[in-house]
Amino acid sequence: MARKMVISVSGKGGTGKTTLAALLLKWLMENTDEVALVVDADPATNLPDVLGVKLEKTVGQVSKEMKDQIERGSLPATTPKQELLEAWVFQTLVEEDRFDLLAMGRSEGEGCYCYVNNVLTKILDTLTKNYSITILDMEAGLEHLSRRTDRDVDVMLVVTDPSKMGFETAKRVKELIKEVHIGVERVYLVGNRFDDGLKDVLEKAADEVGMELAGNIPDDQNVMAHNMAGKPLLELPDDSPAYRAVVEIAKKVGLDTLR
Repeated sequence: MARKMVISVSGKGGTGKTTLAALLLKWLMENTDEVALVVDADPATNLPDVLGVKLEKTVGQVSKEMKDQIERGSLPATTPKQELLEAWVFQTLVEEDRFDLLAMGRSEGEGCYCYVNNVLTKILDTLTKNYSITILDMEAGLEHLSRRTDRDVDVMLVVTDPSKMGFETAKRVKELIKEVHIGVERVYLVGNRFDDGLKDVLEKAADEVGMELAGNIPDDQNVMAHNMAGKPLLELPDDSPAYRAVVEIAKKVGLDTLR
C-alpha cells in the first residue's frame, strides 16, 4: 500500500464511537493486508475489551510514573527524559497479528504537565508514520480537539445518536477544526441507531453542520449480544446489520481505495 491514511472517530460520549472504530478495523482486516495502528484515546479505555485485547498498561500510567519520578527528584538531571518516556510508551504497545493497539488511558492526574503531553504528541506523530492505516478512537466531547491530538487526519468521522446534544457536539467539532487549525482532509457525519423514521432528521442535521453524511449504523442485537458476552466485535458475523452499514461507510469515505 503506497499511501497512508489516518482515520479519527469523534463525537459525544455514548454515541457508538468505539463500536464504529472496531468495525472499521474488522473491515480493514478483511479487505487489506496491512497491519493497522489502533489508538484508544478515550480515558474510559473500552476499545481493548471490544477488540478482545489484554492490556497491561496505558500510556497515561507510564507518563504519570515519569511525572512522579521527576517531582520526587528520583530521575537524575542527566537522564534523557524524552527517550526514556518514548521507551516506556512503546512498551505499552500491544502487538496482535493484524493490528497494534496503543491505549492512552487517563491523564497524569490533577493539573497540567505540558512537557509529558508534548512528548506524547510527538510519539503519536512518529508512530502513525510507521503504519499505512491508523484508527484513532477519540475521547468523548471536544477536549482532544482543543489539545490538537487529532492533527493531520485524513478522515474524521463524527458520530451522533438521535439526540440534540449529539448534533450540537457534531456542530461544535466542525467549528473547532477551523478554530484550532487542525489538518483534517475530510469530515463526515455518521448516525448511530437512527430508525427509518428519523433518517430525514439525520440528513437535515448533516446539511446544517456542513458535513457529508457517511451513513447510519442501525440498532443491532448482535452488537449488544457480543458486548454482553464479552466477545470481540471483530467476531461479529459479516451479515450483521451494523457491520453491513460500516462496510458501506468504509466505501463512502474511500477506504476501499486502500485495497
